[in-house]
Amino acid sequence: MRPSSQDQAIEAAFNGPVAELHRTATAGQAGPALFRAMELRSFLAVAESHVDRVRDRLHQATAPDRDQSELDAGDLRTDVEWMKAALTSRTEIVTALTRLLRSMPGREAAGPRRHQAIPTASPKANTAPPAARSRHP
Repeated sequence: MRPSSQDQAIEAAFNGPVAELHRTATAGQAGPALFRAMELRSFLAVAESHVDRVRDRLHQATAPDRDQSELDAGDLRTDVEWMKAALTSRTEIVTALTRLLRSMPGREAAGPRRHQAIPTASPKANTAPPAARSRHP
């Protein structure tokens, strides 16, 4: 499993290592919040791997020791467009994951239910005012 930039935040929110949380989610033992977090994490890992690959390709193509006659403006334009798409995807996934993790109750409220879901199945659950969300266990 490829690491993602948000692994520490996920581990803190669900009080466990990502590998264990992934096993719980893939075994069908996760509540909706954990399942969504792990799904978003998977999308994020893929987006970040694309960012890395395109970045490395751009660096290689524009390396100082590279013969300038080998540069192709069309290839560079394509790579820039791919980078833009990968970065946009990454940003949107991080935003969605951050919103999900912010909707999680505090660890002390979760107690031994660290893998249990909070009611986030409905989009309305995420749009309730913070005070309304805090009244639910």
